[in-house]
Amino acid sequence: MLMYAIISITLALVFYTIGVWSEKLQGELKSWHLGIFWLGLLFDTLGTTIMNKIAGGGFNLNFHGITGLLAIVLMLFHALWATIVLIKNDKRAKVNFHKLSLLVWLIWLVPFISGAIFGMTK
Repeated sequence: MLMYAIISITLALVFYTIGVWSEKLQGELKSWHLGIFWLGLLFDTLGTTIMNKIAGGGFNLNFHGITGLLAIVLMLFHALWATIVLIKNDKRAKVNFHKLSLLVWLIWLVPFISGAIFGMTK
């Protein structure tokens, strides 16, 4: 199960990074970015769920647990907001969306990195 969790979390990193940075480099939120954001969220949630099962429990009130929960909530908000922006077809919001994307991605990296460090030190 650990291998599935590691693969899922790594796929979340790959998808989310591709989505965020390609949106920034292309200068506008596009529908394929949205799909990549949802895939990143899906794999992050899957990997987190598997890791929780391996650890034998639910939420831990520690640095990694709090930042991990915050990251998933922010990823969900990010994907939902991107969906709304694309449905409304707001040109200005599509051009400026990368600012939110970069912030959420940076926050998401905190539990990703702390989880990797915590996992290696066990």
